Amino acid sequence: MEGRKRIVGWGVLALWVIVLALAAPLAGKLGDVQRDRAVDYLPASADSTQVANIMEQMPGGGSTDLVLVYHRDGGLTAADKATAAREVGQVAAAHPLASPPRAVPSEDGTTLLYAVSSTEPGQDEVARDAFVRDVRATVSGEVGGPGALATDAGEVYNSLDGPLLYTTVAVVAILLIVIYRSPFLWLVPLAVAGVADFLSMAVTYALHQGFGISVSGQSTGVMTILVFGAGTDYALLLVSRYREELRRVPRPYDAMAAALRGCGPAVLASSGTVALGMLCLLAADMNSSRGMGPTAAVGVLCALIAMMTLLPALLVVLGRRVFWPLIPAYGSAPKAARRSLFAAMGSSAGRRPLAVLLAGAAALAALALGALNLPGALKQEDTFSSTPEAVAAMRTLAAAYPEMGTQPVTVVAPTGEVPGALRTALATDGVAKAERGRSADGWTEISVIAAHPPQSAAETATIEALRTSLGDGVYVGGPSAEQLDMADTSARDRNIVVPLVIVVVLIVLIVLLRSLVAPLILIAAVVAVWGAALGIGGLLFEGLFGFGGTDPGLALLSFVFLVALGVDYGIFLMHRMREECLTGAEPGAAALTALRTTGGVIASAGLVLAATFAVLVNMPMVQLAELGFVIAVGVLLDTFLVRTYLVTSASVLLGRKVWWPGPLAKKPVPTAGPGSEREPVRV
Repeated sequence: MEGRKRIVGWGVLALWVIVLALAAPLAGKLGDVQRDRAVDYLPASADSTQVANIMEQMPGGGSTDLVLVYHRDGGLTAADKATAAREVGQVAAAHPLASPPRAVPSEDGTTLLYAVSSTEPGQDEVARDAFVRDVRATVSGEVGGPGALATDAGEVYNSLDGPLLYTTVAVVAILLIVIYRSPFLWLVPLAVAGVADFLSMAVTYALHQGFGISVSGQSTGVMTILVFGAGTDYALLLVSRYREELRRVPRPYDAMAAALRGCGPAVLASSGTVALGMLCLLAADMNSSRGMGPTAAVGVLCALIAMMTLLPALLVVLGRRVFWPLIPAYGSAPKAARRSLFAAMGSSAGRRPLAVLLAGAAALAALALGALNLPGALKQEDTFSSTPEAVAAMRTLAAAYPEMGTQPVTVVAPTGEVPGALRTALATDGVAKAERGRSADGWTEISVIAAHPPQSAAETATIEALRTSLGDGVYVGGPSAEQLDMADTSARDRNIVVPLVIVVVLIVLIVLLRSLVAPLILIAAVVAVWGAALGIGGLLFEGLFGFGGTDPGLALLSFVFLVALGVDYGIFLMHRMREECLTGAEPGAAALTALRTTGGVIASAGLVLAATFAVLVNMPMVQLAELGFVIAVGVLLDTFLVRTYLVTSASVLLGRKVWWPGPLAKKPVPTAGPGSEREPVRV
């Protein structure tokens, strides 16, 4: 019998080998469909998105707009100007340009600006990057503008994949070694997480091909973090229960079966809740947010499948020896000291539950006030934590030309309406000049130069005035308009997605826990954690990290992740509480027992998840760094304050009312017998 059971384990491993062989061709193609163009991040229905889509259909596709900047602090010399003219002439000779570049000197004589626009690269990002690199190799000045900024952003995103994966693996490996205190055991869940990441890449590529979901560097980076973070959490829960069962059951296969029956329902419920929460992002209008929803859900579900099938098979095949040197012997008892910390935490929450609850709630509310100190909207030049050449050029231009805009606002109008649109644009307050550009398929572009610096309040007012005066059917876009649309759409998405996430997660919790009060406690707790984490970000982003602004999508994305992942841990705790109550324990005692028995593994899982998201803080994109910081801080608050003290103290205070209106709230359930808390429980 035992031999047949081991064969089952080997059969599962063989099945996974087949799955990986089928997934390999798809996973290898994911990088080919990853896109980080403006339209991959912009709101789907915004003016700026319509402009970008129409411009791509123009002859040669979307233009690549550059600004060549020649600067000398003491003033440009005649030789400097001659060099600039010669080099710009070489660029014009080597590449077809929309119009001959003209020098625009600054009033103080320190800077020359040349606007260069070419349709040669078209929609091909590789051709665009080659064009930008060739121009940079030709000219001695700085090369900026939207095209150069897109190239620099693409290089940053392309550079994320390797460092992000390696750093995440290293962080998880170190934590698993510390948690397991074994030279071998940590390798098993880490390898399974790597397999899950590989599978998620293949599934994401298939979804892109089948349903057209957008794939960006941001979404794939977050997917990798989720696979390793959430997957390792599921592994910690399973291995902890498996170790417990190995002391009760002589054979590894039977111990694993009992472990899967014991923690499987909670893991399935929690991962399903996370996936559903992520899929709520499909209701967002922002392309980047909507694309992140399914890729994040794929990461969580692939992690679940791998940790619930491949990991058990590997552990069963390897047997007890994988735990060396702390092998759980059959019939042995775990050391009591390992749970003393969480026993003490539970005791403090049980002795003075009201004081603990009020103090914790007050602390979270005070931290949430820091959100009022969040810096303003993130500007394009502040997107990078380093300073690429395109950003340096933008800063040089802002200092040398404070009286004028240095990047165009692009207007597209039906060709027959262009004369009127030009007159209206020129008559709009804040417009310095407007010129007609290319035409195709009934549309014509108009390049508008504002009289104010890019992304200033005055330029924003000009863009809004243009949209009002030009009316419907004429679209106003360009880099500054894109930033404006992102901020407006992020606010709209928050108003739709946040309530949707709360409703979806609440319904799942009600069905899962058969209670209304317990789900409301968990939802209130994770919302409070989100507010406190954002508040800590507001206190530290500008002063400590030097971030020049806040990404418009930070509040929405951090809310979705923290609510989904925070409820994840709440399910683990409440599931064990329910097990205890089903054996006849009073809810107060059940809450303390659940904390004592699951506190260690939840703390370990929280540390791993927080550490994986903290990896993003070191990435060179401010959006990712801010998102990683807020989620990491929120997970730590949830793990060590909310889950440990506030939820436990609230459960002690409410008693059986925590399960209202379910059957556990009405009358005690007779004890099923010794050891019944380890029997399978239907959730």
